Amino acid sequence: MTNASHPEGTDMEALMGLALARRASDLHLKAGQPPILRIDGEVQPTDLAPLGAADVLNLARQIMDERTTRLYEDAGSVDFSHETGSGDRFRVNVYRQRGTASVAVRRVSREVLSFAKLNLPGETLERICGVREGLVIFCGVTGTGKSTSIAACLDHINARRRCHIVTLEDPIEYLFEDKQGFVNQREIGTDVASYAVAMKFLLREDPDVVLVGEMRTRTDVEGVLRAAETTRLVFTTVHASSAPGAVTRLLDLFPAHEHHVLRETLAHSLVAVICQKLVTAADPNVARVPATEVMLATPTVRKAIRDGDESRLPNIITAGGDVGMHDFTQDLVRLVREEWIDPKDAYEAAPSPEALKMAIRGIDVKRGSLQ
Repeated sequence: MTNASHPEGTDMEALMGLALARRASDLHLKAGQPPILRIDGEVQPTDLAPLGAADVLNLARQIMDERTTRLYEDAGSVDFSHETGSGDRFRVNVYRQRGTASVAVRRVSREVLSFAKLNLPGETLERICGVREGLVIFCGVTGTGKSTSIAACLDHINARRRCHIVTLEDPIEYLFEDKQGFVNQREIGTDVASYAVAMKFLLREDPDVVLVGEMRTRTDVEGVLRAAETTRLVFTTVHASSAPGAVTRLLDLFPAHEHHVLRETLAHSLVAVICQKLVTAADPNVARVPATEVMLATPTVRKAIRDGDESRLPNIITAGGDVGMHDFTQDLVRLVREEWIDPKDAYEAAPSPEALKMAIRGIDVKRGSLQ
């Protein structure tokens, strides 16, 4: 790097320290740009000198080992975790674009926060965590706090139940201490070659509670469902923008002629789907708060999944407040009324701004109040 007036930018750990000092969630490195930070959801270039292509690659290699270097060279992208000398953890993705290396670094908090501190629906999540078997899916796009929420669930269980928790992660994000339970964490690529291999031996490890970092492939889904069917409580994530969309996402990984069997298995095993997105907080001392959508596996939800009638799920969720369900619009109304977020930010996050506007006025258009 060439900017001698900014010694904090001379190596990767110093840049990570800069991200921590400025309370950034993410650090980005790209050739031709200065290091870039994401602070409170907004991308902000630093005042450091622009990086050359060799600078970015050299910075990445400072925290890469032989295995991750080989994976990057072979596949053009690699994920891994890094812990600094101060004990701070980061999730790192090094990827090739237009022939040069770029780096995305996400800060991972060392503290696992409670449901209350995260402003999550604690009563519902506590009931979910009390279940002894089945599948709990967290969904949302990248960077919406899925891993943070699951960590809160695992820590809640760990503090209250004598059990064995096994996590399969790529990479490990939160480090758990043994409490009432004990935790074994396996990092894909470091402790085990792949999710497929990890799932093959999972049940031999006698877990009570399992985290599978993400369901990306058909093999992942099959392994997760197998674990959920054998008296384990399994947490996992999928990329979907709504709770019903998580069901569709899983079906898309299988050919159509296998959907009936998958529906039956999913309807039997599912405990809950929690979808979340982060919204700018009204309090200047709080960066963002989660808005959630919760779908619980009630008999009506199970029947809709079995019957292939996912189009019914949104209405079932909206009408399920008495059992702990809610959709995004309902939760955004709550956040506005409790003054967690400004209405303008709620409208930006709403699936339907017009439906949110009507709901804030106390008009439930889904129930035909205007008819």
